[in-house]
Parts: sequence; C-alpha cells; structure tokens
Amino acid sequence: MRGYINRSEVKTFSIFGITLLAIAVLCYQGKLSIGNISSLPLFIFLLLMLAANNLEIPIKTVRTKKIKNISNNAQILEQLFSVPVLKELETRKELVFNTKLTLNLGGFVIPASMIIYLLFTQFNVAAIEIFLVMLVATVLLAEMVNGVGIVVPDYIGLISVPMALILAPENVAYVIFVSSISGILIGTVISFFTIDREKNGSAYINFGGVGSFKAVYIITLIAGLMSYFN
Repeated sequence: MRGYINRSEVKTFSIFGITLLAIAVLCYQGKLSIGNISSLPLFIFLLLMLAANNLEIPIKTVRTKKIKNISNNAQILEQLFSVPVLKELETRKELVFNTKLTLNLGGFVIPASMIIYLLFTQFNVAAIEIFLVMLVATVLLAEMVNGVGIVVPDYIGLISVPMALILAPENVAYVIFVSSISGILIGTVISFFTIDREKNGSAYINFGGVGSFKAVYIITLIAGLMSYFN
C-alpha cells in the first residue's frame, strides 16, 4: 500500500461508488457485459478493482535520481496524487532512490487477467487496431512526475470510444475495454523504459496504480455502461 485518501480522492471514489451502485442494478437485471464476461462476473471484477486499488505487488528494484527540488513541491504532489512524498524522501541515500517497481492489483493484475481471457475467448481485429492507437497516445501523453511515478491523463481512454463506435458498433464494450486498458498498461510500461534515470526518479513506480489507476477504472466503467446500448 502506498497512497492514502485525501479530500479530492474522497470525491473521486465517491463518484466511483455511486456509479458502481448504478452498475450493480443493471448487472442484477443482466443488462451489462463485456464480451464473454457476463453481468455478475463483470460487477465482481469492478468491485475487486476498486477494493484492490491500493494493493501493490513488487516486481523489481532499480536506482533512479533523487531530484533535490522534489521536497519544495512535495506538499503539492501529495495533494494532487495522494502519495506520501515527504516520507518517501526520508531515505539514507541523498542522491538516489531505490525505486520499487510494482504491479497494482486493482489497476493492472485484475484488468490484465480480464483482457487475456477475452482475447483467448473472443478475438477482435478492431480491438487490436485501436489498441495500437491507444498505445501511441499513452506513450506520447504519459509523464514521469518526480517523486510520484508515471502519470497518464485520467480520461485518455475516451480516445478509443469514437473509433470503437465506427469500427465495431456491434461489440463496442469489448473493443473499448481491451484496446484502452491494454494500451494504457503496456504504454506505461514502455514509458518507464524511456525515462532518463539520471535525471528523474521516485521511490515507487506503480504500474496501474498511482498515476494510472483512475484512467484504467474510468474507461472500464464506461466500457461496461456502453454494453447497455448494444
């Protein structure tokens, strides 16, 4: 667990909770699905993603630069991203971070598992085409924020919506979900390898967590709701 909940996060997660209640009703009525994932499993996945958004699975440790002026902006970064930047700066090493790379359970592992299942049970060419667009968009728009990690715009997944409506109107929810989530997750991983570790750094880089969980969850909710109109 890395992040904590501040006032802005309370508002965001309240909106997620209210949306999830509406989705619960529609799932109970059997009106939502994403590909072969029917209403009940879909709701369980959405609930688990939200509940597990603060659980991180460590995968590797690397060295990155500890920028001197991070402490000057620490309080602002804590408010914006809900991470304990000041606490993470309190390490023995003054010049470098021993950066922990982690996979977020709710924002990476669970949605990635859903995508793998969907691709094996219901392959769709349009989803792959739009995924490539989302991948490029994520790599271009992702930003390494010192002290926080890799950050992508919360609503980046919306790029896939009009393309899915044009290329796969009969399977919009599936295409939006697979293309957007895979594009965001793989895009953030690629972005990590483009970082200049001699000039940028953070105590943690959370794939699917801080900096990208909201983008992943928002487009997952949208994909689920879009299935109502199919």
